[in-house]
Amino acid sequence: MALRIKSHWWNAEQARSVPEIAGALAFIAWRLSVEKAVNLHCERFVYTDDRQRMAVIQEYLVFLIQIADRLCYGIMSEDDRRTLITTVVTKVIEQVQDNGQDLFGDGNHSRPFIALLNRRSDEYAQLHFDGEGPSYPFLRHLGYEIQCVMGQQEENRWVIDQVMDKDGWEAYQQFSGTFRNLFE
Repeated sequence: MALRIKSHWWNAEQARSVPEIAGALAFIAWRLSVEKAVNLHCERFVYTDDRQRMAVIQEYLVFLIQIADRLCYGIMSEDDRRTLITTVVTKVIEQVQDNGQDLFGDGNHSRPFIALLNRRSDEYAQLHFDGEGPSYPFLRHLGYEIQCVMGQQEENRWVIDQVMDKDGWEAYQQFSGTFRNLFE
């Protein structure tokens, strides 16, 4: 079942601030990430527990944050770009913390995500992205990291292919389309 994403403002005549757009992008990134994690289960890949599922969601979130940063490069001022990405990251961190508390109880669930985001940002910075989207190595990196989370057991052996060839590309397409629509 395809995820329906509302990507146009209700009142298109009203100007939106960069933080408002960033809040919408963070919400959409969360929804897409959850949908892609659920899709893996629907494709018969097996999660051992909710922590593993949350780790997959977080890998998708990091991927989509990288996409947002690449999409706004060159179309926004550096100050607006910094505001947009900082706000997206802040909102995503709030989602990770809130959902982590709901699933796993009290604790700082955002700190490990921040460390993951910093680590992956350095890794994705080395990978190519252009007007056609993420390169094969960019998508492969997402697939590899999700494969590491899911493990190599028989039922999950091909998860990297699912992510690289289908789910990662679809997440990029949905997110980039939404990104452009929110700025119209």
